[in-house]
Amino acid sequence: MKQLKHHSTDVVVIGSGAAGLSLALSLANHCHVTVVSKGALKEGSTLYAQGGIAAVFDKKNDSIESHVDDTLAAGAGLCDREAVHYTASNAKNCLKWLIEQGVPFDMEFDSKGKERFHLTREGGHSHRRILHTADATGKAVQTTLVSQVLSHANIRVFEQYNAIDLITSKTSNKQVDGIYIYNRRAEQVETISAKFVALATGGASKVYLYTSNPDVSSGDGIAMAWRAGCRVANMEFNQFHPTSLYHPELQNFLITEAMRGEGALLKRPDGTRFMPDFDEREELAPRDVVARAIDYEMKRLGANCVYLDISHKEKDFIIEHFPTIYAKCLSVGLDITKEAIPVVPAAHYTCGGVITDFNGTTDLHNLYAVGEVAYTGLHGANRMASNSLLECIVFAHAAAKDILTKIEAMPIPPALPEWDESRVSNSDEEVVITHNWHELRLFMWDYVGIVRSTKRLERALRRVELLKQEIHEYYANFRVSNNLLELRNLVQVAELIIRSALERKESRGLHYTLDYPEHSDNPKPTILRPN
Repeated sequence: MKQLKHHSTDVVVIGSGAAGLSLALSLANHCHVTVVSKGALKEGSTLYAQGGIAAVFDKKNDSIESHVDDTLAAGAGLCDREAVHYTASNAKNCLKWLIEQGVPFDMEFDSKGKERFHLTREGGHSHRRILHTADATGKAVQTTLVSQVLSHANIRVFEQYNAIDLITSKTSNKQVDGIYIYNRRAEQVETISAKFVALATGGASKVYLYTSNPDVSSGDGIAMAWRAGCRVANMEFNQFHPTSLYHPELQNFLITEAMRGEGALLKRPDGTRFMPDFDEREELAPRDVVARAIDYEMKRLGANCVYLDISHKEKDFIIEHFPTIYAKCLSVGLDITKEAIPVVPAAHYTCGGVITDFNGTTDLHNLYAVGEVAYTGLHGANRMASNSLLECIVFAHAAAKDILTKIEAMPIPPALPEWDESRVSNSDEEVVITHNWHELRLFMWDYVGIVRSTKRLERALRRVELLKQEIHEYYANFRVSNNLLELRNLVQVAELIIRSALERKESRGLHYTLDYPEHSDNPKPTILRPN
């Protein structure tokens, strides 16, 4: 394999979800943008987001301060209030921008016959403030943004490319000049030089055995930024979505939290409810509370799953509000208008990430991080429903605004160092990658899952350190591949998660440990610094 191509652009955006495409579109009228997508342009977590996007549109019954207060409560004392207020204050304008792009949010008529947005409610929210497109909001957002990106003359798209590593300046290791990328079709490494690099690679839930995320969610941006010298924060807070469908034919299929917002009830296999035993908010408690309750009941009963039941609602209501879920379940013989849905928790969202300010800037000059890859202080110890897509749009716009103030004065980067593979060969031991991949995801699920202990975390750390060494040797001796690059990143992110979890000597939000079940009096973000 030989490096054949070098590319140059003003801004390179790594990732093609809501954050990356919003950033690209916000920049493209003023400069040239290259979007790098690991898979197809439409693939990514955004496509599968069912619930919606939170913003205050009902000023009569709701307020920005209420949105802020709900987010702070869900974040269990670790949110940055300024970040929360900044996000909530910019929410409505960002939603209007999405509407201008063509996202078809659901509408309804009020009592006077006037059309308005249909607002739903999800766990942690005290009011109906979720704009949505039935139960497939992410698909509507992603499809709309992809269409706009493909039609823009100033945006170039690279599909089926893995980002390998950031390239820092020869004169300053604090400045990023470009990236190495792996062309999956040609099986060759290429380079892109850029005035600015933006990470919009999403989270790292693929580090767990059971996840709601698509295959591309392997923590690439977090790992690359860490290797290049960026700090990360709050990596111990991995959100497990409480209700992923438990069915062998539909793995990774989420049952939106909005279903509980519309009255669905969680039940044991015998048909009795259990959420009233755990929280006064019952099914509308934050996700960490619901996920732990389900985990507890499954372990207590030795059950493979619990059940989410909305069959007491009218059939037309269910089909109108949840057409995607209804059709998907019906495809495997499950009629949700007549029977309860078997569900289990699944790794869903990475609340921590690369530390940024409110402009998306990181510890490295010219490097930005936006969306799930970033830590802005918004989510704290637990992300509240429908704040994730919102964060993508708000901070994409902020990053674009910041980049455009600097781009004219930014010189073109110098020539980049070529990729050196003069001392590597093709691997004849792919089984090593496959074995390590399964081992990593299994011990992360068993030892670093919904309920943790110091002994489990220390056991996981020993295993991940051995895996890191094996993969480093493998990476040094063999040509890169998609699976090797993802495994390298997942092992790095797993180590960050474990080390962060060991540092937190308390239970808070998504981090629950048997050894420290109480809250500490003075909680702070967990910040890790590269050596």
